[in-house]
Amino acid sequence: MRDLTRCVIHPTVPTEGFDSLAVPVARASTILFDTVQSYAARSQRGLDGYSYGLHGTPTTKVLEAQLNALDGGVATVLLPSGQAAITNIFQTLLRPGNSVLIPDTAYPPVRGFCEGFLSDFGIETRIYDPMIGAGIAALMDDTTRLVWTESPGSTTMEVQDLPAITRAAHAKGALVGCDNTWATPLLMKPLALGVDFSVQALSKWAGGHSDLLLGSITVADPDLRRRLRDTMRMQGIGVSPDDAALVLRGLETLGVRLAQSGRVGLDLARSIAKHTGLRVLHPALPGAVGHEVWKRDFTGASGLFGVVLPTEVEPRIDVALDRLRTFRIGSSFGGTRSLVAPMKVAREVPERVMQGTILRFSIGLEDPDDLAEDIARLFDALAPAAAVAS
Repeated sequence: MRDLTRCVIHPTVPTEGFDSLAVPVARASTILFDTVQSYAARSQRGLDGYSYGLHGTPTTKVLEAQLNALDGGVATVLLPSGQAAITNIFQTLLRPGNSVLIPDTAYPPVRGFCEGFLSDFGIETRIYDPMIGAGIAALMDDTTRLVWTESPGSTTMEVQDLPAITRAAHAKGALVGCDNTWATPLLMKPLALGVDFSVQALSKWAGGHSDLLLGSITVADPDLRRRLRDTMRMQGIGVSPDDAALVLRGLETLGVRLAQSGRVGLDLARSIAKHTGLRVLHPALPGAVGHEVWKRDFTGASGLFGVVLPTEVEPRIDVALDRLRTFRIGSSFGGTRSLVAPMKVAREVPERVMQGTILRFSIGLEDPDDLAEDIARLFDALAPAAAVAS
């Protein structure tokens, strides 16, 4: 073997005795085959086999298996983001002449996808009250293929009655998907409540460090996995094994991070409600919309909640937010750093309309006293205008 050949052909080294806790990062585009016959038969390897790096490496398959075990499913697929996971489900199930139902609490890009993309293909979107429960049957007809849920809504925090919705949807021949990013499978398992597609934006709690983009879909029906993978293959969708490795690392601390953020977040939410008198959007607070359903279906709370500000304080919001020292301003959540984001929410259901700005807080891992002091600083800056409102 000559030197130029030695440069590109790697020597084989023994691995006996090497046993690491870390999952190796397997990067690949090309997958090699021992014979021409095995190459010709590569399509027969099935969804769990290896044929091309786009369709998975050992690293991504470890993450799929771990997420699948946490969600209690039969299979999980990975996509480049949470939004990509959601839109992949829509594109897999919906065809011209079909309709989809989404709650008016849905992640805004989901509604944007429905109104700005699906509508061009003759697919109708119907917006429903997230608290409709079994009443969703009245909104469905023979064209309805999918009911989408997000529980709780990631800005307004209403908790949906998933068992009631899934029973009604299945009776009408439709499937149900749920964005479970707020809770993760540690706090709520949608498949156990009858949902067909359980989605996470792994960029949030699972990744946990605000440095990656990834999404997942877990299903209880192997045929749904096949259909999702067919769509992904046609669209050329794959994920980076490096990002998958970061999520695998994040999962190892997910339990302790989620517990800490949830405990501190609930303490802060209670304190804000007590000392400001403002409406605090947190499913674990008595009186929250869907609180009883939350107690029934969830095992705890994550560290994401909102505070509704009266319209009278609007002129002071920017100045107040600029006084923050520990919180950073950003629209994501689930990382080690605490974030706050001012949000305006468009609602179509009259009973759910909220006036004013919602401050959405994501609680990280800083000292709770530093976070409490920062929040006090924020509301002190809002107090002169808030006093007029009261």
